[in-house]
Amino acid sequence: MTRGERNIAWCEAHLHLPEGRFVGHPLRMAEFMRDDFRAIYDNPDGTRRAIISRGRKNAKTTECACILLLHLCGPEHRINSQMFSCAQSRDQAAVLFSLAAKIVRLSPKLQSVIQIKDTAKELLCPALGTSYKALSAEVSTAYGLSPALTVFDELGQVRGPRSALYEALETATAAQADPLTIVISTQAPNDQDLLSVLIDDALAGHDPSTVLRLDVAPEEADPFDEATVRLANPALYEFMNVKEVMAQAADAKRMPARESAFRNLVLNQRVEAEEPFLAREIWMACAGEPADLTGREVYAGLDLSEVNDLTALVLIGRDHVTGIWNVKPTFWLPEQGLAERASRDRQVYDLWAAQGDLLTAPGASVSYEYVAEYLFREVFATHHVVKLAFDRWNFRHLKPWLLKAGFSENAIKEKFVEFGQGTQSMSPALRELESLILDRKLRHGGHPVLNMCAANAVVEGPDASNRKLSKKRSSGRIDGMTALAMAVGVAPLSPAKFDPFALIG
Repeated sequence: MTRGERNIAWCEAHLHLPEGRFVGHPLRMAEFMRDDFRAIYDNPDGTRRAIISRGRKNAKTTECACILLLHLCGPEHRINSQMFSCAQSRDQAAVLFSLAAKIVRLSPKLQSVIQIKDTAKELLCPALGTSYKALSAEVSTAYGLSPALTVFDELGQVRGPRSALYEALETATAAQADPLTIVISTQAPNDQDLLSVLIDDALAGHDPSTVLRLDVAPEEADPFDEATVRLANPALYEFMNVKEVMAQAADAKRMPARESAFRNLVLNQRVEAEEPFLAREIWMACAGEPADLTGREVYAGLDLSEVNDLTALVLIGRDHVTGIWNVKPTFWLPEQGLAERASRDRQVYDLWAAQGDLLTAPGASVSYEYVAEYLFREVFATHHVVKLAFDRWNFRHLKPWLLKAGFSENAIKEKFVEFGQGTQSMSPALRELESLILDRKLRHGGHPVLNMCAANAVVEGPDASNRKLSKKRSSGRIDGMTALAMAVGVAPLSPAKFDPFALIG
């Protein structure tokens, strides 16, 4: 037997199904679960992290309960070792403990060696000195631990690329010779979310000690076809209720409001439950390298922030040969408190600042004086700015600083254009922006901060002709997309017709 086969044999010899139609029956692993065990335990490079991602109700938690018991009292145990599971909510954190405790109670042999502490959500094996505990979502509980095994349940619920709880437990394994982390979850909605970052790194093959078990339905496949559903749900014909799953597919097809959740939770696709303004693949199809806009004719959108939030400026300029609009975004956050904002928003603002993708304004706020001076010295001095759209709400505070920076009253009147944030101004701008992106007439270069804003952007409105970007419904910062829409809104998107007589003096 290989190590993986030995572990499968132990589980099937000692464990019973804790729930469902066959509760109490001896565990018999489905073939896809056996493949998971072989991939994790027979990896020639050794496994440091295993990511198991597939649709809901495919026994991911049951599989992890088996792994926990293997390490608590089975052949994978290490004397006096600690094991932990955690999730984003207290209730979710208790799910794995509850399932493992049920398995123990169904086996007289396991009950004789394992103590169940329901209140503390602990399992103890005194003879081996091993312990397992389900942690709450509080980060403070993760410090001072030294886990040999850690299970992260539904890590896809983490928004942004960072989780203080995940980082605290991952950095706590330094004292262990061969620590193992198991991640189980359906996919996160966005590329920038922590689980997506981990999955994409695993797909790239950078670390051979990371095992990825990913079942996902292709985005181009018919989402309501049973064959497509099967691709993300290997247990569909094993122990899932096929009739119920396909009824969910029929509901999603008939009621578009349910489609996003169905795609994410059942098909395991990266789809936001709130319908985004743009699908990820459509936005990223325009990630080509934009042309340098220095010295060129440009149109701009400026989304002024509150005192200490993200401020965005986006310039767009057309290549008159190809007709493609090139995008140049600039973002600011206050230098003071940058790390705290990164933690609050769960974004890598500090990394983006170090890479030059995010500028930091001195002090605790992005002052209007700072923005005005930047516009005068760095933008208008190096570009031919035809029009700059701004939100009239904050402009009365900016204008005095524009005058102080060196702009004349005439320049402000001629170049700066009021742009409302309601449906009257935003709806036509969003329609034009959508057309540019669908026709691939836009190049944004995959700027990471703008990508974040695009992933978060959600629209609201009764119909396609009455829409606006919604900060309340969006899952994070959308300032860059607001500024881009404003720039598009003041730009003449239809190319001027060539008039040969205009060349005659």
